[in-house]
Amino acid sequence: MAEVLITENIVGSPMTALGSAFDVAFEPALWQYPDRLAQRIPEAKALIVRNQTQVTAELIRLGGRLQIIARAGAGLDNIDVEAATAAGVVLSNTPMQNAISVAELTVGLMLALARKIPAADRHVKDGGWDRNAFTGTELYDKTLGVLGFGRIGFLTARRAAAFGMNLTACDPLVDPDALTVAELRPKMVNLEQLLARADFLTCHLPSTETTQGLLDYDCFCRMKPTAFFVNVARGDVVEESGLLRALEEGKIAGAALDVRQHEPPQSNALDTMANVILIPHIAAFTDEAQHRVVAAVCRDVEAVLRGGQARHFVNFPAPRNRLREPTG
Repeated sequence: MAEVLITENIVGSPMTALGSAFDVAFEPALWQYPDRLAQRIPEAKALIVRNQTQVTAELIRLGGRLQIIARAGAGLDNIDVEAATAAGVVLSNTPMQNAISVAELTVGLMLALARKIPAADRHVKDGGWDRNAFTGTELYDKTLGVLGFGRIGFLTARRAAAFGMNLTACDPLVDPDALTVAELRPKMVNLEQLLARADFLTCHLPSTETTQGLLDYDCFCRMKPTAFFVNVARGDVVEESGLLRALEEGKIAGAALDVRQHEPPQSNALDTMANVILIPHIAAFTDEAQHRVVAAVCRDVEAVLRGGQARHFVNFPAPRNRLREPTG
């Protein structure tokens, strides 16, 4: 009987150590088979997932022995948080461990768009050497619009400041007196103002009922025709058909997408656009970030299963209204 059930490809030395202390079932493709997952969940005391496993209220109900659901990553849109909390199950995630990697990729995509790096690379590999075709633009003195000024948005803005960019941000949930705002002093504006001012718009929003489909065709039409859009957050924040239309009509100059409205995406016209960069949801996938993420997840799982408390909890640090059996 597996005490810890891992339903996605989550590996690393901390996970190996966890397997030495507990009975761990590593089934990285299990997320694709909900019926099999439903059969396995009743035996588990801990469930470790990324963003592909759909942890529904029914799955949580079937997991009568569950003490902790650990999300290797930040977003919780694939987990029924209310159901986990109502069931007394600890929900933990890793909101800070991959932030540096995501921020670095965001700036990398901004540079790639501004300097047309992917298109120039393809051109040379195809035998070309037309330098004039790839005249780009500088980041210096351009306005960065940060949509979502949490940890990743802050780290992105800090790096952009080193390029001499002008900082603006939109996040109604951020205290205007927060230390992050005090340090970088971005102009805190509303969404309309952000769209109008940004030369580069980067998205760092979670997927919620209020953010899903927020960035639609009308939003992109309010941007400068010379502006670039970068999304490393959640794909469903963007209405992809609206973005495609805006690009086709020249309403914005280009886009870079690490996340898509549906993953994996179906082929569409974005695939053929020279001013669009598409990558497969890899913002957090660096060796350093993944080690931090896996280590944090394993520490929380071990702590809870031994009768202790999770450090990176979302709801509460220890199981509630459940029999907690110290393990190991």
